[in-house]
Amino acid sequence: MRQRILDASLLLVSEGGFGAVTVNAVAREAGIATGAVYKHFDSKAQLFAEVFRRATEKELEVVRENALGEGAPATRLLTTIEAFAARAIRGRRLAYALIAEPVDALVDEERLRYRHAYAEIFQKLVEDGIRCGDFPAQEASVSAAALVGVISEALVGPLTWAAGAEPAIEKTILIRAIQAFCLRAVAVRDVAD
Repeated sequence: MRQRILDASLLLVSEGGFGAVTVNAVAREAGIATGAVYKHFDSKAQLFAEVFRRATEKELEVVRENALGEGAPATRLLTTIEAFAARAIRGRRLAYALIAEPVDALVDEERLRYRHAYAEIFQKLVEDGIRCGDFPAQEASVSAAALVGVISEALVGPLTWAAGAEPAIEKTILIRAIQAFCLRAVAVRDVAD
């Protein structure tokens, strides 16, 4: 039953974001009584935090596989950004909910925790690039946190496109622009070098 509740919640968040989801709607979608939701979750905030964790863990795994896989660090960075951004654009309502939608403090805590998890992955990637000489010496932890911020913030506006509306920027152009900015940020040598 817990899994049915989580599946129903994720579907509803994917369609309308956290703000559009009620416990009644979750129960209806899961085919259970409203009270049954509260047997598994103490509050809607707790349910949302669990939905956030499960959805984000899938995205984190995609980033981990791409960023820490085989190949040159610069290539892995570009591949990781493309995979993350393309998935976000495909499921933009859910991606916006996960990246930026104002929600309860419990979800915000999870969002911060996962930003750190993404940054740890990017830090390993940047350190690989420094080690092999593809990237100049830099504070890898700072560069990694900046990459997470840039990628997320660059997607927030495009993820809010209304259904059926034309995007302000074409998907491929958007992804290439994010890739170019991020690669320049970690790979270009300082003028003083």
